[in-house]
Amino acid sequence: MTANARELAKSFDLERLTGEFYADPYPIYRALREHEPVKLMPNGAYFLTRYDDLVSAYKNTKIFSSDKKREFLPKYGTSLLYEHHTTSLVFNDPPAHTRVRRLIMGALSPRAIAEMEPYLIALVDRLLDGIAAKGEFELIGDFASAIPVEVIGNLLDVPHDEREPLRDWSLAILGALEPVISAEVFARGNKAVEDFLLYLEVLVERRRAKPGNPERDVLTRLLQGEDNGERLTAKELLHNCIFLLNAGHETTTNLIGNGLVALSQNPAQKNRLIEHPDLIKTAVEEILRFESSNQLGNRMTTAQVELGGVTLATGTPVTLCIGAANRDPAQFPDPETLDIGRTPNRHLAFATGAHQCAGMALARLEGAIAISRFLARFPNYALNGEPVRGGRVRFRGFLSVPCITA
Repeated sequence: MTANARELAKSFDLERLTGEFYADPYPIYRALREHEPVKLMPNGAYFLTRYDDLVSAYKNTKIFSSDKKREFLPKYGTSLLYEHHTTSLVFNDPPAHTRVRRLIMGALSPRAIAEMEPYLIALVDRLLDGIAAKGEFELIGDFASAIPVEVIGNLLDVPHDEREPLRDWSLAILGALEPVISAEVFARGNKAVEDFLLYLEVLVERRRAKPGNPERDVLTRLLQGEDNGERLTAKELLHNCIFLLNAGHETTTNLIGNGLVALSQNPAQKNRLIEHPDLIKTAVEEILRFESSNQLGNRMTTAQVELGGVTLATGTPVTLCIGAANRDPAQFPDPETLDIGRTPNRHLAFATGAHQCAGMALARLEGAIAISRFLARFPNYALNGEPVRGGRVRFRGFLSVPCITA
């Protein structure tokens, strides 16, 4: 096994992935952690798989930059995709990152999120009623993806009858973040940004004419800015609205879908959670660790730095493998096992440091309500066919999961 693992690590190339890897990347992540934890790729980038190395990169924002202008220009050219991904919150460094994040966090306060709970419960119960009426259902389309689209739609106060394209736009834009993309994926992502921007321009004009409550309406808050007069530019505003819809949608869909599939494949843990519903908070954290919705992050070094015994030159692209770090045995005992009571559980599914996910409290609430109420309603649910993965390495989730309620 060791020789095989060493060969797996040696031959790994993020730009040449196999179907086997997409189905289950964890054996390769384990091999990389053991044999080449700071792995030099054929394209000159480094791939990090150890927990402590990721934390070091996350915490040192000066040397490990999130700015993607240099990295994305060869990939996207001067396209709308390039404009979007180099303007959004997640791909910027302080002070631009700090300014946008502060505005968004103001509308995601603990009080605002707590006020969403009754609506979330009603939404989940309504979806569960629909599933009960059918018996056979599709876990992602009928349940997991429907929740965050509504929640983020509400945060930006997008009218209900205008939300239908949001998921497809999101999938197309995020799909273009894969390490290697086809001309078709690029064109689809670019068109999605174009359509999204056209829609948001109309929404913004409506909101300017009729502002919402800035305590709950993120778009109104972004428009009004801070009391000190700090506001976003028109371009920053539109692209960060797209970012919010994308970030809050795809990862939470994956959290719910990955969680219910993992529980169905670990019946002892599923039964434990049904019998002890008070474990839902630690269960959500464990699902986030075990099957991280977002598996990869990226940085660029701004100075020479040593990491894990390897010297990285200035201007070196670095991939942070969250999925590997979250199964690092140096941090998590018995990491390949799903343990819904695991504590402590300092996973990196939401990153850490300055770029820790702005919406993590909301994602946790959505996951906890969706999974706990689903289990209470359908304790005997089962997969009714082979789940279909999304075929992506950066965002790990399912496109479809056929199920039956009992």
